[in-house]
Amino acid sequence: MTPHVASMLQTHPKDLGTIDQQKLAEGIEACFECAQTSTACADACLAEDMVEELTQCIRLNQDCADVCAVTGRVLSRQTGNNVALNRALLEACQAACRSCAEECAKHADMHEHCTICADARRRCEQACAELLASIG
Repeated sequence: MTPHVASMLQTHPKDLGTIDQQKLAEGIEACFECAQTSTACADACLAEDMVEELTQCIRLNQDCADVCAVTGRVLSRQTGNNVALNRALLEACQAACRSCAEECAKHADMHEHCTICADARRRCEQACAELLASIG
């Protein structure tokens, strides 16, 4: 975990309430890591000779990257409170990560980048689940 996300949460001028700041920081970081990994995996898939067979993987990578990036950005905003939106985004992020990890796993035996990407998705999905559980 990088210290910057946690430090920004700890130094926020408003009281963040009862949210588990460690789980929040881990969720934010996992989302941004997954967004970057998804973008890189989509690009790597585009560079493969068998790119036509990776169309669904590329699409899911791009979708996952967008959902994770938005989730990380919204979770970073702690002024005010929008628990319903945070829950919906965390659930959407979990779903995007799950479907993309399943697709990448299909190609993992041929493409190491898909193995790395599937692992990042599972970490993000788990971090989202833990954050969801902590906000009730």
